[in-house]
Amino acid sequence: MRHVVWDTETTGLSADSDRIVEVGAVELIDFIPTGRTFHAYINPQRDVPDVVVKIHGLTYDFLKKHPTIKRVMPKFLEFVGDAPMVAHNAPFDVKMMNAELKRLEMPVLSNEMIDTLPMSKRAKPGGQHNLDAMCRHFNIDNSKREKHGALLDSEILAEVYLHLNGGRQFGIDLAAKVDEVIEVSSGQYQGRRFISRASPDETAAHTAFITDLGAKALWNRYISDEARAKAH
Repeated sequence: MRHVVWDTETTGLSADSDRIVEVGAVELIDFIPTGRTFHAYINPQRDVPDVVVKIHGLTYDFLKKHPTIKRVMPKFLEFVGDAPMVAHNAPFDVKMMNAELKRLEMPVLSNEMIDTLPMSKRAKPGGQHNLDAMCRHFNIDNSKREKHGALLDSEILAEVYLHLNGGRQFGIDLAAKVDEVIEVSSGQYQGRRFISRASPDETAAHTAFITDLGAKALWNRYISDEARAKAH
């Protein structure tokens, strides 16, 4: 099942007068990050109060060089699709995103919304339930989180969400790993794909390992004759 973990940074707390300045999202399949992410800084076309800059570090001088929400929104919605959307304190992000959609005269979000805040309260009754507190509770490394950031916070929340659903389950993937990073910048939309494959030595070592399992090993049917020969 596909989920999208997402987060926003804004100029403040009011859906009427404040604007989104950053949006980040991470794709999950069966609770595991696929490597596909979405990220955009957004020109809010208004000032960013100093008290808010201290939280996320995004000044208007920096943001004014980036695209407006009108350019970012279609790409964000395309990335999300009809997947359930996961956020920490989801009502706030939904409120801010729907306000932006209404200003653009676009339909508001209709996706299923999953709020990890009440989930965290059930998993850890009492105490704090912000993202840093949940990282401490689940022993998740958040050392890079010096300030709030929509993509970084989405990546961390993806880890928290996995733990809230029983923890990570790992599998073996012998195929190529493909990561897609979608960035919307002041230029054109770019989707970049990074493909990493096992080296010949790694393939040969793995082939030798499964050869020891015998000729009937299930994996043998996926290994080429050339790769098998290198293992001998």
